[in-house]
This record gives sequence, structure tokens and C-alpha cells, in this order.
Amino acid sequence: MSEQVARHLASQREAILDRLLALIRLPSVSTDPAFEHGMRGAREFLLERLRALSLQDVRLLDAPEMPRGGQPAVYGAWLGAGPDKPTIMIYGHYDVQPADPMELWHSPPFEPTIRDGRIYARGASDVKGSTTIAIETVGAFLAVEGGCPVNVKLFLEGEEEVGSPSLPALIEANRELLAADAMLSADGGGASGPQAMLNIGCRGITSLRFSLRTAKKDAHSGKVGGALRNALHEMARLIATLHDEHGRVVVEGFEAGAPPMTNALRAEAATLPFDEAAWYALYDATPFGDPAYTVRERTTLRPTVEVNGMWGGYTGEGGKTVTPAEAHAKLTMRLIPGQDPEGAQAAVKAHLERHAPAGVALEFDYTPGGTRAYTLGSDHPLRAAATAVLRREKGGEPALTRLGGTVPITTIFQEMLGMDSLMFGLSSADEDAHAPNEFFRLSSFDEGLRLWPLLLTELGRMDRAAFRREG
Repeated sequence: MSEQVARHLASQREAILDRLLALIRLPSVSTDPAFEHGMRGAREFLLERLRALSLQDVRLLDAPEMPRGGQPAVYGAWLGAGPDKPTIMIYGHYDVQPADPMELWHSPPFEPTIRDGRIYARGASDVKGSTTIAIETVGAFLAVEGGCPVNVKLFLEGEEEVGSPSLPALIEANRELLAADAMLSADGGGASGPQAMLNIGCRGITSLRFSLRTAKKDAHSGKVGGALRNALHEMARLIATLHDEHGRVVVEGFEAGAPPMTNALRAEAATLPFDEAAWYALYDATPFGDPAYTVRERTTLRPTVEVNGMWGGYTGEGGKTVTPAEAHAKLTMRLIPGQDPEGAQAAVKAHLERHAPAGVALEFDYTPGGTRAYTLGSDHPLRAAATAVLRREKGGEPALTRLGGTVPITTIFQEMLGMDSLMFGLSSADEDAHAPNEFFRLSSFDEGLRLWPLLLTELGRMDRAAFRREG
């Protein structure tokens, strides 16, 4: 069954690629209200495509308790495989990160450009490429076989890139509709490429924004410099207290609840070949980080506190001799299993308050909470099915890997719906997601059009009872 579907997808490659490029052209930036037209356009595009593929019950999912400015999800289903077959939720997201800084792009970020076997555009890798492959695979099964090997529900989110704030409300308002036995995520890379890899987890995330004030107003730097605290100087000093000279987080209580790293975890991380020198060369950067851990361990198995933005004073063209009275910063914290998002957030807040000197006032602007880290159990049917597919296709046992980033829906669906997830995206770690010149390999696009039919077929060989035992 899957071979016929894969051949059909290969025969439709150019048409599918054209649809992917059309979706990428829609600037669906969820964090900026100025791009609402792009968000709306992406939703309309997806609704039209799901209907064209003969999906059932295609609609937008909304909820009365969504935060202001929340984005609806796109939903569609095919439930004709029968009650003895598992129901698989297929997840993707249609929102993307901002393209800034625009001047660093070699081609327009929302006009996809194909160069050297790559699609360069914002959202190509994260995650419109893999989402398109998942959607088109379901459509190909319906076109070729008249049905899928499993019951399928598609959930295409519009807020993944802003931390999925509306997701709990959407789930609460649509619990019955969203019930399924397991979820396959098109987000979270690793399935493509020469090395067989199975993505079994991701770090969690929480965030914090704060402002620092040293005086009631800005002042002439010639008149007050040397006698008045400069808010930017104080912000730099305060931020620097979060880490030691090696980059180790030194926030008291930050890792509360997280068990020590085991030898088994370290061995698991080492199964994937990793060239640290080549990794640093990719960023034209020098080695940095806790010397007690490898780069792979630092970027997937250890928690972090990162400054994502810090600003204040005058940032326009030319100069302005001012001593700023206010400075601002945005932090994100990546979390490992055992860490509580609110606890990590509170620890960082308390640290900043303790280290702020007299005469410096702090004001915090944040939403308590975040997303816990996620791990797929070793005996889950999703893991068994994906391992079988990758073993056959790539000729070896897949290395187990984890995302350094976060896919919020994995934890939220597990906590609210009791549904475990496998991340089976086709993007690669070097594709500059969230950065200028993001790209998606055409080789990964082609590989995905084969791997996704194989995986759904493998899952179709399993009875629903196997998934129930996991719950």
C-alpha cells in the first residue's frame, strides 16, 4: 500500500512543491499583529487544501477562553479505518518566526528561492515543508487507496512560534473532537538525511521579560556621566550574574526537580556522530560552554538561560549623548525533564532581584508557566513503528536524539489529553530556522514523500489496543 502511495506522491512532486511555495509566500508571522493578513491567508489556504483532498469535518477550531489575539487552528479528519485501528493525530503549524533582520537575507524571506537544491524562505524548514508533506501523504492515501491505514485527525496550529498560549483553551473547548490514540508531529526534525535518527524528546521552555530603572528620566551624559547610574550598564552587569565565565547557569534553585544526568543519557547522546569543530565552524564561532559536557549534551540534555533581547537608550542613526534611565531584556529558559517551568521562572526572577543593586528598580512582565520537557517512552508503539521504518529504509538502527528546542504541543497534549507524540519532521539542525536565510533541502522534501507513507502503513499494522496499553 505505502509503495503505491509513495509512487503517486513522487509523480505529483512538482505540483506538491508548487503548493508548498504558495504556502510559504503567505507571511504568517504569529507574533506581530501587522501580519494578520498572512495568518488569515495561510488558514484559508490550508482549509481549501484539506477540503480538496476530501478530508472530513474541515473547519477552524476556536475557543471562547483564548487569549486576546489568539489564532485558531485548522482541523480536518478521516475516520474510515474502523474502530480497531488507532486514531493518529497529525500535527503541524502554519505560523512562522519574524524574518528580521531583513538586510541579512540573500533573497526575500517570503519569496521562496530555490538555490543549490534548497528552498530559501522563512518557514520553509520550520515547519511548512514537513507540514505540507504530512498533509499531502494523507491526501495521497485517499486518492490512491480510497482510505488511510489508520484513522487520521489533522491539527494545524497557528501559535507554535509564540509558545502556544491558546492551546490549552482550544483543547478544553474541543476535547471530544481532539481525542486520539497518539500524535505524529511534523515539527521536530531528524527523520531525513543519511543517518537514521529517531527524535524521542525535546526540552521545555519558559520566559521572562523585565525592565530596569535607575532614574526618573534620561539625562545628558556630559552633565551626569560618572555620577548617575546608567541603566544599560546596570542591565549588562545584572544579566552577567546569571552565568559564570564558562556559561554555566548559576541561578540558585533553577534546576530544582531535575535528576543528575545519567551515564545512559550520555551514552544515548553519543550514539549520533557529532563533529564539534564542524559545528562551531558552521556558526564561525569559538568553543564555549560547560566543559563537563559535550556540545550535544549542552544543547539537548542541559537547561539554559538565554538573553534573546536587551535594549534601551538611543539606537537610531548617528549618536546621542544620553545616559539612559531605563533598560529592558527578554529571557528564555530551556528546561530538562523534572524542571517545573514556574519554578525555573521564579528562581531566575528571585536571582535578578537579589543581585540588583540599591537604587535600581526592577519591573517584571511575564505570564507564569511554560512548557515542560517531553520524552517518548521506550516501549511506545509510535517508537516501534518509526524504528522499523527507519531501520528498513536506512539500513541500520536509528540513533536516538532529542531537540534542544521546544515543541509545546507534545507536553500539552500529553498533560491534557493523555496523548503521547512522536516528532517525525524532515528538517535538519543546520537549516537556519529562526535566522536569516532559513532553508529546506529538496532531498528532505523527496525523502519525506516516501517516509510518511511508510510510517502510516506501519502504524496501520497495529491494533488500537496496543496504544491503549500505553495510556
